[in-house]
Amino acid sequence: MPAPLSVIIPTLNAARDLPLCLESLMPGLESGLIREVIVSDGFSEDGTQSLAEAAGATFLKAAKGRGRQLIAGAEAARGEWLLFLHADTALSREWAERVSDHIAQRPDNAAVFRLKYRSDEKGARWLESRANRRARWLGLPYGDQGLLISRQKYDQIGGFPDVRLMEDVMIVQAVGKKNLTFLDAEARTSAAKYERDGWRKRAWKNAWMLARFLLGASPDKLAKEYT
Repeated sequence: MPAPLSVIIPTLNAARDLPLCLESLMPGLESGLIREVIVSDGFSEDGTQSLAEAAGATFLKAAKGRGRQLIAGAEAARGEWLLFLHADTALSREWAERVSDHIAQRPDNAAVFRLKYRSDEKGARWLESRANRRARWLGLPYGDQGLLISRQKYDQIGGFPDVRLMEDVMIVQAVGKKNLTFLDAEARTSAAKYERDGWRKRAWKNAWMLARFLLGASPDKLAKEYT
């Protein structure tokens, strides 16, 4: 019986972060959980392709834009379950066991991981706590928390929208809070933008972008302002 899980990673010039992301998938490969790893690339100009292929991933080129790359990766995937993961996110070692349990016990629900930033700064702990509470209360996790979803559920809700920004918010809105499980494993994501801009400044900027989207601003307009 084929392994159930296809992992889909959208990339754009991700050579710095991709190796750690791919390394974190080893428990899933060793346990036979992962059927394939698909790197859906927006025409990177660094060593992303060679790194992906050296790791045994399927590398495909898609139109630039994370929404389009996620769609292309999902179309190519053969697994009964899909795990969408950002290239700058690495999963904690127990992730494969938690995902296996979820597939067996809650097949009708999608799932995300607990957010963790790869930083020792106090601002990281403040933002993690805030973001994880918000995710549970509102059912709106960050895309950095990954998304585990069955192929059946993914197709049922129409998959990722073809937008330049907020594709992660739109798909979990389609899933619905009551159909979303929070797994007891960490998605350890890069803190580079927060360390560059300042933890609180970047957090409030992202919160304002989300608020504007929820109030009706178009994803394409917001994408032009996002850095």
